[in-house]
Amino acid sequence: MTELGGRVSLSVPAVTERVRKLEESGVIQGYRADINPAKIHKSVQAFVLVKTHRCKAFREFCKESPLVTECHRLTGEYSYLVKVVTETSEMLEGFIDLVMEYGEPYTMMNLSSPVSHKRI
Repeated sequence: MTELGGRVSLSVPAVTERVRKLEESGVIQGYRADINPAKIHKSVQAFVLVKTHRCKAFREFCKESPLVTECHRLTGEYSYLVKVVTETSEMLEGFIDLVMEYGEPYTMMNLSSPVSHKRI
């Protein structure tokens, strides 16, 4: 709070109160640690587009899968965009096989992420 106060020219108590109000109103939804997947031996990252008519079941599948780090409902040709982070391509293949029970997957491997978690 001291550093933030210095940046915005406010006292620590004033900054603390404003941040608390932003948290309570839902503007600030939470805080997180930014983990480097490669450092925890999860160097395989992929995005899977999924066409499905079993949306509710697929959402539950994604919520329960430890490989899914993001799941987004889409408009257009595909129903969902899922980000998968795992240790091996074999684990990704197994995930894709499971997704086929819900619909049609289209998988793209992530080569790099020049912009990730950009501030809003």
